[in-house]
Amino acid sequence: MTLLLMAAGRGSRYGKLKQFDDLGPNGELLMEYSIFDAIEAGFTQIVVITQKDKVDFTHNHLDERIPEDIELDVIAQETSDIPYGVAFMEDREKPWGTAHAVWSARNVIEDAFVVINADDYYGKEAFINAAKFLNNPDSENSYGLVGYTLKETLSTNGSVSRGICKTDGDNNLIAINEHLKIEKKANVITDITTGANFSGEELVSLNFWVCQPEIFETIEEEFITFLEDKKLVKSSELYLPLIIKKIMDSGEDTIKTIPSNEQWFGITYAADREEVVQALKEKTDNEQYPVPMWQD
Repeated sequence: MTLLLMAAGRGSRYGKLKQFDDLGPNGELLMEYSIFDAIEAGFTQIVVITQKDKVDFTHNHLDERIPEDIELDVIAQETSDIPYGVAFMEDREKPWGTAHAVWSARNVIEDAFVVINADDYYGKEAFINAAKFLNNPDSENSYGLVGYTLKETLSTNGSVSRGICKTDGDNNLIAINEHLKIEKKANVITDITTGANFSGEELVSLNFWVCQPEIFETIEEEFITFLEDKKLVKSSELYLPLIIKKIMDSGEDTIKTIPSNEQWFGITYAADREEVVQALKEKTDNEQYPVPMWQD
């Protein structure tokens, strides 16, 4: 089983590259917790997509920590990596987006895989449930979304963007409605843009996907269309949820929702940092993670 971590973000609101911030009590990066949990759940290949100037650091940092029998690939997400035969002559520094980040791993992933954000904490249960899904023969041609309840994913320091999921009676994902500014004030959870209120029990997407390798073909097709649009290529990005929506709308594959009772946390604002540091310390103090995390 393969875990793909997207670690090429620029951290505009945080002020620095949060995926490389040493948040753990012994200087661990947040992605190390996901990697540790995934390996415990039976994953044997780790793929990290990052910025070109972070490839060597990331590979060296992880290679000296994770077990030797775990395959490690660290790949740069580069704007020059475009489909064969497509011409793009303009200068662009901004990455092409999360779908392109996943597509960057097309040459090292052969089977179904899990993709997550490198700067989020998802919890052990999420990886256990994802592994069970991958090992279930009924899921051979299915995609999956590990979902969280909205109330467990909010920030106390400002609004968050969340995709509210809609499912059918068989736990198939049928829609994701994006809400860009959700806040909790006085025990009321509201989208401050639209005024819509939420109970907090809604299922939300936090970019924890189980994907089939055929997704690389879908991304490439959409990427070619994207590159042909002169307006989009100037500053827009190709996002992974848009690819998932295309797969979902096609009806050719089902996307099962996989529940997680974990409390997700991550860093959206600089003020979130101390809360994350404290949460990781508590998990270490409670012996959910060993000290040191990576044993010789």
